[in-house]
Amino acid sequence: MVCGRLWGRNPAGGRARACPAGTGPHLCSPPRTRRRVVGLEREDLSDDPIEQFRAWFADAEAAPAVAQANAMCLSTLGEDGFPQGRIVLLKGLEEGRFVFYTNLDSAKGRSLRVHPRAALTFWWEPLGRQVRITGPVEPVEPEVADAYFASRPRGSQLGAWASEQSQPLDQRATLERRVRTLEQEWEGRAVSRPPHWSGFGLTPVWIEFWQDGAFRLHDRFRYERGRGGVWTLTRLNP
Repeated sequence: MVCGRLWGRNPAGGRARACPAGTGPHLCSPPRTRRRVVGLEREDLSDDPIEQFRAWFADAEAAPAVAQANAMCLSTLGEDGFPQGRIVLLKGLEEGRFVFYTNLDSAKGRSLRVHPRAALTFWWEPLGRQVRITGPVEPVEPEVADAYFASRPRGSQLGAWASEQSQPLDQRATLERRVRTLEQEWEGRAVSRPPHWSGFGLTPVWIEFWQDGAFRLHDRFRYERGRGGVWTLTRLNP
């Protein structure tokens, strides 16, 4: 007897694998694809975690199997006190700040105004690498937000005006009507940045680099910022 959930064919081309009955609350896991594992040592890492991130990010951008290297999970503390996570895009790494943009009236925008702290998680599965970053968050300067907004596709600019992000929407047609109206209003003119749309920069207090290892014996290194901005690097148990 097996549970109802089946995974597709395994990477080796074998039959679909079923989860045995009696596993209780545990989810059935698909067969795990083995990677060529190379251990990560202290001497492989930069003394500067920002430079180390740039190096890993460049590897992710260069990897054909990584669909979107700048996709990250942004975790905030909601107004209700519960943690909330969602995928957003890293749009800049400026003066040590990890920069992303959003509607300020969205759930994450409101959360960051009340609790200006957040965590970022990058997961580059084809490389077997993860980076976790935690720190305080501050709004970016208006001129920085203006410059980025001006670089966006026109459709995205109009969408920023049209969407009342995180608010109830009766049907998609309503949103599409707003966009058509805005297209007429802004015809022949550059679209300016809405006052409710801007960016945030997270300044890390710690950054953890994780690399996949055989039999769950992963490599983990955490940089922590101390007094005077000096970073200390510690290897952690997997």
